[in-house]
Amino acid sequence: MTTDIKDIVDSFGSVSLEETDAVKLMDRYDTKLLLHVSRVPELLKLMADNYRVLEINGIRISGYNTTYLETPDYMFYNQHITDRDGRTKVRFRKYLSTGKTYLEIKKKNRKHKTVKWRIENHLHEGSLDLTAREFINNHISVDSAALKPIISNNFKRITFVRYDIPERITLDLDLSFSRPDGFSRELPLVAIAELKSQGIAVRSPFSKLIRSLSFFPVGFSKYCTGLALLYDVPKKNILKQKILLLNRIENEYNGVLSA
Repeated sequence: MTTDIKDIVDSFGSVSLEETDAVKLMDRYDTKLLLHVSRVPELLKLMADNYRVLEINGIRISGYNTTYLETPDYMFYNQHITDRDGRTKVRFRKYLSTGKTYLEIKKKNRKHKTVKWRIENHLHEGSLDLTAREFINNHISVDSAALKPIISNNFKRITFVRYDIPERITLDLDLSFSRPDGFSRELPLVAIAELKSQGIAVRSPFSKLIRSLSFFPVGFSKYCTGLALLYDVPKKNILKQKILLLNRIENEYNGVLSA
């Protein structure tokens, strides 16, 4: 992350975690775009008048650690790369700014709307406790006993909240992936911006802003991409173009990536 990004983020008005909770948007539409980290300052400067930045204990750029669970036959991964209705992710996410860890389930319905459930919980030496298993079994059709940690990611996140409408923007930087055996891959030049809104993204003021900069949305899953980077997963060819795009942005400046 560059000093320019931190300086611009520090110039934003702030919003507290309690205020942000009013727009949690656990039931929402998501839109992502990838951009080279050098384009981030340009984007932030155009957001400054209409968004505040989440600040927790004086921290505006927060660390996240996420561990994804998977079945032996890659059920969740296969759901995502085939764009199946009801595709699901199960993960433990630690929010370093608060020290809290949550078990989270994300599910996307046939209308491409994301629903998320979560409880405060954590892995116990790589295993699920009874509370975690019951939570999973109550929300999705899967044998929770078969789920095992398969990949983790780390990144820094900046969260922005719109002044006048229920809309949140997250900006993820310094992304890295790792396997349980320690094998890892870092993507320091890739930034991921994501719009989370109640309505269709095309109507969002943020969508208009990124279009004015010739930025375009792109389908991207940290989970699927991380698996493809670190494992010889099935149907890896489906993700070939995404991997090529990441390699391109890592090797040369290309602005925003589009599918």
